[in-house]
Amino acid sequence: MGPKDVLQFAQKNGAVMVDLKFMDYPGMWQHFSVPIQQLEEASFEDGFGFDGSSIRGWQPIHASDMLVIPDADTAVMDPFTEAPTLSLVCNIVDPLTKEPYSRDPRYIARKAEAYVKQTGIADAVFFGPEAEFFVFDDIRYDSAANCSYYFIDSAEGAWNTGRQENPNLGHKPRHKEGYFPVPPVDSLNDLRTEMVLALQRVGIDVEAQHHEVATAGQCEIDMRFSTLTRMADHLMWFKYIVKNVARRRGKTATFMPKPLFGDNGSGMHCHQSLWKEGKPLFAGDGYGGLSETAMHYIGGILRHARALCALTNPTTNSYRRLVPGYEAPVNLAYSSRNRSAALRIPMISPSPKSKRVEVRFPDPACNGYLAFAAMTMAGLDGVQRKLDPGDPLDKDIYALSPEELKEVPQVPDSLSSALDALERDHEFLLKGDVFTKDAIRMWIDYKRERELDPVRLRPVPLEFQLYFDI
Repeated sequence: MGPKDVLQFAQKNGAVMVDLKFMDYPGMWQHFSVPIQQLEEASFEDGFGFDGSSIRGWQPIHASDMLVIPDADTAVMDPFTEAPTLSLVCNIVDPLTKEPYSRDPRYIARKAEAYVKQTGIADAVFFGPEAEFFVFDDIRYDSAANCSYYFIDSAEGAWNTGRQENPNLGHKPRHKEGYFPVPPVDSLNDLRTEMVLALQRVGIDVEAQHHEVATAGQCEIDMRFSTLTRMADHLMWFKYIVKNVARRRGKTATFMPKPLFGDNGSGMHCHQSLWKEGKPLFAGDGYGGLSETAMHYIGGILRHARALCALTNPTTNSYRRLVPGYEAPVNLAYSSRNRSAALRIPMISPSPKSKRVEVRFPDPACNGYLAFAAMTMAGLDGVQRKLDPGDPLDKDIYALSPEELKEVPQVPDSLSSALDALERDHEFLLKGDVFTKDAIRMWIDYKRERELDPVRLRPVPLEFQLYFDI
């Protein structure tokens, strides 16, 4: 769709406002709106000005002026606004140089796609993330000098089997038993279907929806795969739609990786593959039906996995999920079919087009543009350097003895360790100027100063239970 097509689309749909959406550095959508009369064909080159110093991880106040440039291919009607509103995802540029902004996550994703072509290895990289989430009925939290708490509630919560609900009708999923039950145990089927229909209205293909393993409303909706940047755009729409449909129903949705103690957290398994001239490059006659290219791609992901975690699992809460015992893939190994491995080779279809690698350690708190770009760069580094992924691990990794596990590397056990790994290992991200040293430095510094230190400095309620009577 070109600029002229967008204007015609807006007129056809009676749009009276234009919503301009873009990413901050940590990974949240930001936006502002202008009357439809402000959108002209020239707007797709001239853009709209805004204050970049107010966006997390971006400009200092003395160099705050920036421009959003709408991407005409992203035009859809926003499904949640009262007034008909055209929505456009935007790129960020410097108003003086008109150069793309190096810390714009979408620009980094677009550079990663360009680098795929530049290498000659492939001309497209596809991603299919499975972003899990929770739907709760109530969430309260606070953190002050003299108190800290959170309280979560859900009509589905296993802890509510004895609650006075006038009447309590039971049928609440037990811990770790929420996978695929039919209603009434699955009380959120209609809600997820409403989310699916909203996703389809903005042009996102959906393959399935279902309840997930945990109690208290854990859900999954699977989008059909797409190219890197487009899929990252879709992931942002996905989060936006899930949260707003839940709110419309008087509920709240979260992509926080580990909101509940004692049950499964929310992951985001990322299916990925390289293609060239319309042909899949991961299909072959090797292990799991994979090609040598695919095996080297796996080698690259495994080699750089600890550094990748700083981008694919970017919160302190991410590492509450990455612990043994809750289906979290903490052990860095690969296998066909085996879901306890950090990298899985799905064996659902014999078709060469279905051959892909599923990276299972990422979570939905990540910035999709940065996470997808980083995994692509790690995989390409493996292909370029012909990195050997080692032998597959087809045993149940969760059942291995401590002696056997000693030979299997693991993901970092904290955000601090992941950031340290990224600090040591990021040269692969700098190839093709996809990530810049400035962007990586800002990511590490922001995470340490804005997230790690505030969490590290605060006592948590369990510490009073453990230590108050010392």
